[in-house]
Amino acid sequence: MNILFVYYVPSGGVETLNRQRSMALKRIGINCHFLYYENRRDLLNDHAAPVFITNNDEKIKQILESGKYQSIIITSDFQALPRFRSLGYQGKMIIEVQGYGPKHVARKVFQNAVPLVTQYANGLLNPKTPHIEQLFNEIFPTVPKFQFNNCFDTTKFSYQTTTSHPQPIVAWIGRIEDNKNWQEFLFIGAKLIEKVNPNIQLFMFEDPTLSTKEERQKFEATINRLKLHNHITLLANVPNEKMAEYYSRIGDSGGFLCSTSKVEGAPYAILEALSCKCPILSTDSDGVKSSIIHNETGKYYPIGNISEAVIQAVELMNNTEIREHIRLRGYEHVKTNFSPELYGKHFRNMLQSLGIN
Repeated sequence: MNILFVYYVPSGGVETLNRQRSMALKRIGINCHFLYYENRRDLLNDHAAPVFITNNDEKIKQILESGKYQSIIITSDFQALPRFRSLGYQGKMIIEVQGYGPKHVARKVFQNAVPLVTQYANGLLNPKTPHIEQLFNEIFPTVPKFQFNNCFDTTKFSYQTTTSHPQPIVAWIGRIEDNKNWQEFLFIGAKLIEKVNPNIQLFMFEDPTLSTKEERQKFEATINRLKLHNHITLLANVPNEKMAEYYSRIGDSGGFLCSTSKVEGAPYAILEALSCKCPILSTDSDGVKSSIIHNETGKYYPIGNISEAVIQAVELMNNTEIREHIRLRGYEHVKTNFSPELYGKHFRNMLQSLGIN
């Protein structure tokens, strides 16, 4: 059985998900192919499966014809539904939403997409994100809906023994854009350096091709204003196979990963960090609640509350008992609830319920 997965660019959490499910679904006899419309960077991580990069109708038509796909899973791009039908594809199409920013933005996009979904989509898929699930039920009441966790293979991406790092590393991963809330991370980092430990290092992992010139200028101006130049390290487009070492190093340094997003779908950076025993402090966005349980698998703080974030961060760094409990429970949580086997079972059940065998 061949399935085609479609997304805009091979970057970020969706690319990580695609590489993870490529291996998970191969175990149960499902061959995954991947179509991205463009690649804005030189890096392309190994998917262990065919990857196509094109936005040309004729080339996409050839891909659809040669692939003989039983189904197409389209992430976020509602316009692909009529497009692929016009290119001759007659199989089942499922729209997947991993995240769409703030709820009001998602609502508007979904409302505009009602005619397309009603006419062309055979199902809707999301990774148990509460606000997306609620909007699906409200706006697309008659369309079949499927909610299950993404997959993560802890045997292939996990903790690595690292050389000791002399100072705590507080890390952040994302795009330099409003919803990822990079400003809040810089404010938290500056407060920790000022009030807790002047030697804290801030690592920011990002893809500079996904930020605007205006946002980049604001970012650099904020770093200047907070006098963070000697504390901050920007790491652009780090290959995924090197990230396990970074997460492990962050955890061993006495630091943590800080997720400041205003709204999240199902962020893969959190699963990766948990698998490497790197503790996490996150905003209380509903999209992370399948992976973060406060004081069990990580810590929350109310978005916008810098002082509370600092309080939680200090306990995460200085309370050894809580820190080690979180590191262990976080790893076990991912291993149990996001296993490739569980994902394969749910995915197969979804296809069968749509008559795809």
